[in-house]
Amino acid sequence: MSASLVPSSAESLPVVCGSPFPSCDRAWITIDPAALIHNFKQLETVLAPPTQILAVVKADAYGHGAVTVARTVVAQGAAALGVATLAEGIALRQANLTVPIVILGAIHNPEQIQALSQWQLQPTLCSPEQARCFSQHLTAPLPVHLKIDTGMSRLGPLWLQGSEFIKLVHSLPNLDIASVYSHLATADDPDPSFMVIQQQRFEQVIQHAHLAGISIPRLHLANSAGALSGQPFHYDWVRIGLALYGLYPSPQFHSILNLQPVMQVKARVTQLKAVPAGTGVSYGHTYVTPHPMTLAVVAIGYADGVPRRLSNQISVLIRGQRVPQVGIITMDQLMVDVSDLAQVKVGDEVTLLGQDRDQSISADDWAAQLGTISYEIVCNFKPRLPRIVLG
Repeated sequence: MSASLVPSSAESLPVVCGSPFPSCDRAWITIDPAALIHNFKQLETVLAPPTQILAVVKADAYGHGAVTVARTVVAQGAAALGVATLAEGIALRQANLTVPIVILGAIHNPEQIQALSQWQLQPTLCSPEQARCFSQHLTAPLPVHLKIDTGMSRLGPLWLQGSEFIKLVHSLPNLDIASVYSHLATADDPDPSFMVIQQQRFEQVIQHAHLAGISIPRLHLANSAGALSGQPFHYDWVRIGLALYGLYPSPQFHSILNLQPVMQVKARVTQLKAVPAGTGVSYGHTYVTPHPMTLAVVAIGYADGVPRRLSNQISVLIRGQRVPQVGIITMDQLMVDVSDLAQVKVGDEVTLLGQDRDQSISADDWAAQLGTISYEIVCNFKPRLPRIVLG
């Protein structure tokens, strides 16, 4: 399998060894476009035409590399891309992506408004004041997306004022309503009760707008969990982020789709050492060897995105075997107990997340140990880990 090195969008990293494959990298992330394509096609099976996918590639595509992911999903038929910030949108335009790009976050600065027009990016409007500001500073019509708060208590006017907001935007010059949308707050909950309430509120807003004679080109409500919930939330677009990357919003969705993780996190063994019983390991000696052991130093740490709070809690995979991590995870390195791996050597590949032979470790595994969500795990991997795109 061939591979190409794609540095994270946040930082340009050189190829030190003259080779695009990480034969000498201390640690890296692999991105599998085949898994991404598989997930996209799996998601299409739960959507009824004419519903299309707006692929959410904010936060550097949840740490996977926004340009690589965007190019792949657009080639598969993604109708639009979603980002959080102006800079994220510009980066995609600079990569020659031409599909609609929706800024899901709020923008107010007049200079940024001009940049939106320059780069043909489509903003989210979430308040009357913002809408008037846009209308005042735009010199030509711009497609805009209206966010209605139906229960998230985040961006957008409350649904009770939603139809009046739509009427206002419709009346202002240079604002072309491209869509109206909302966001589900509890879509990953097995109980759909509040999702249903949110949809009812959303429908009420849209009906009032229609009664006022306003035509809305597109509606969208569902995120990944909403799209998989079995509820009639699909409308014209579904905003798919997490599921594209092979991660499930909640365990109940495992039976619906067969998703494949797109990301694997790897590092290398940089030193082996035999230590006697009673040896303290790493800062604070939170782990003391109960008997003579062989330790392997692995070249990855919390500065790369491995949570320090996982110290003494996780295992890694070496040569298809699980071995425990011991001691505090340090900034650039961590230690593992390889006493039972007779063949391990310096330079061996270590899998922190991903599969090695018949063993695997997932972002969900780490998230469960930390009491968090897989989104946080994958988004936290830092730019100094080069992304290696398999092909």
